[in-house]
Amino acid sequence: MSDFIKACRGEPVERTPVWFMRQAGRSLPEYRRIRAGIPMLESCRRPELVCEITLQPVRRHGVDAAILFSDIVVPLVAAGVGVDIVAGTGPVVASPIRDLSGVAAVPPLAPEQVSYVDEAVRLLVKELGATPLIGFAGAPFTLASYLIEGGPSRHHEKTKALMYGQPATWHALCERLAGITSTFLGVQIRAGVSAVQLFDSWAGALSEADYRTYVLPHSKRIFESLVAAPSLRAGRSESLVAAPSLRAGRSESIEGVPSIHFGVGTAQLLTAMGDAGPDVVGVDWRTPLDAAAALVGGRPVQGNLDPCVLFAPWEVIEREVRRIVAEGKAAPGHIFNLGHGVMPETDPQVLTRVVELVHSL
Repeated sequence: MSDFIKACRGEPVERTPVWFMRQAGRSLPEYRRIRAGIPMLESCRRPELVCEITLQPVRRHGVDAAILFSDIVVPLVAAGVGVDIVAGTGPVVASPIRDLSGVAAVPPLAPEQVSYVDEAVRLLVKELGATPLIGFAGAPFTLASYLIEGGPSRHHEKTKALMYGQPATWHALCERLAGITSTFLGVQIRAGVSAVQLFDSWAGALSEADYRTYVLPHSKRIFESLVAAPSLRAGRSESLVAAPSLRAGRSESIEGVPSIHFGVGTAQLLTAMGDAGPDVVGVDWRTPLDAAAALVGGRPVQGNLDPCVLFAPWEVIEREVRRIVAEGKAAPGHIFNLGHGVMPETDPQVLTRVVELVHSL
C-alpha cells in the first residue's frame, strides 16, 4: 500500500507523502506545449491528453500521487448546463440561476455523459501502476456560487442573497449539485481512482453557522455516497479481471477510497468541514497544521505551504517545509501539499526540490 493511502488512513508511513494541487498545469513548459491551441474544456474531453497531462508532474517531480487533470465545471457542462471557461476569467455561466425555475433547468448527470473521464482514469491507472491517482470534484457551495453569480466573484453577494432570501431555492440547487457531484465521483471511483478530493474553493466566505446550515448537509451527502463506492466497483469487476496485475497494485481499493475535503480561507470551518465526513481535511496556509489537527476530529491533515513561499530564496523554502512537516506530526497522518494550487510562474525545479526535501525528512 502506498504511503499516500496509509497517510489518508492515519497509518504509519515510511516517508511523508507529497503532491501539489494544480501540479498538472501551467507551471510546466511541457503542459503549455501540449495544451497550445486547445481550449480547457476540450482538453478535459480527450482521454489521451488528460492521461499525458496528469502524468507530467509524476515524471518530473516524483510526487507520491497524481491528480486527474480536469475542472470542477466538467460535470456541469456534461450534464447540459451552459458554462464555458474563458481564458483569464474562469467559468462563465450563460444563464445565471435566480429562482426555482433556474434550478429546475439544471439536469442530473448520467454516468455515460462523462465516459471520457472513465476512459482517462482507466488509461492512467494502467500507466501509474502503484502510484495512486486522485479524482476530484467541486463541492455544492462553490458550484452554486458560479451558477448564481454567473462567474467568479470576490464577495459572493448574489449567492448569499439567494441563500439567505430564498433558502428553499438554495437547498434545492445544492441538492441537485450534490447529486451531480456524487455521480461524477462515482464514475471516477468505478474507473479506478485511489482517492478523491472535494474542493470547496469559496466556502471560506461563510461563517461556521452559515456553513453548517446551508452547506454541510449537502457536502455530507456526497461523502456518505462515497461509502458505497467500493461496492459500486463490483459492478465493473470485469475490468479488474482483464488486468490482474493492475488489481494487485491497487489492493487498497478493497478497503475503500479515502476522501479529502479542501477549501481556501476556511480556518473558521475546519471542524465543520471535518464533520461533513471526509477522511482527510485539507488546510490552507493560514492555519498551522498542529492547530488544525486539534480541530478536525482526529483526522489526518493535508497541507499547507503557502504557494508564494516557492518564490522565496531556497533557505526560506527549506525552513518552511521543515516547519510544516514537524507540525504535521500532530495529526494521525499528514500529506504534504501547498495551502492552495501551484501558481503558473512557479519554477518547476523548486517543486522537485521540495519533494526531495520532504522525502528526506
